[in-house]
Amino acid sequence: MKPAEWPQQPEPVSEADAAAVRKQLGRPIRGAHAVAWRCPCGQPAVIETEPRLPDGTPFPTTYYLTCPKAASAIGRLEGGGVMKDMNERLGADPELAAQHRRAHEDYLARRARLGEVPEIDGISAGGLPDRVKCLHALVGHSLAAGPGVSPMGDEAIEMLPEWWARSSCAQEHPEAQEASE
Repeated sequence: MKPAEWPQQPEPVSEADAAAVRKQLGRPIRGAHAVAWRCPCGQPAVIETEPRLPDGTPFPTTYYLTCPKAASAIGRLEGGGVMKDMNERLGADPELAAQHRRAHEDYLARRARLGEVPEIDGISAGGLPDRVKCLHALVGHSLAAGPGVSPMGDEAIEMLPEWWARSSCAQEHPEAQEASE
């Protein structure tokens, strides 16, 4: 799958976006800085999150995948053993491991632009820099940063079906659609 308009410019989180994400997650969003990537149906799919939540809690997951259809498709990849294969390849391929480490460095640099949080200094997400632990985090980073930054995120995106093709996220989240009208 190749998402249209990948990457996108981050956009401020509107009231309609907050309503859509609330529906997607089943709770209000916390510490949202921007919509980092929208699903082709137009709904938020990746939220760029502040490194410190409003309650003061450090939050290392800068790119939070919120689209439940994408999350479900990624969960099927994880359940199918994709991460085991990726980890084996990281251990056997020094160039791939170096690219994965550069993705970690990119993640940290992007988060640092949002703010410094000493408690999570050097900690990124998804198993970076040494392994693949969470494809949701790697795909979120890849969608936000664009192709060529996170090799394992890019690879997972290529394996995903077009989750938006059968119905739009807006149809599945009518409250979000109403809020945007």
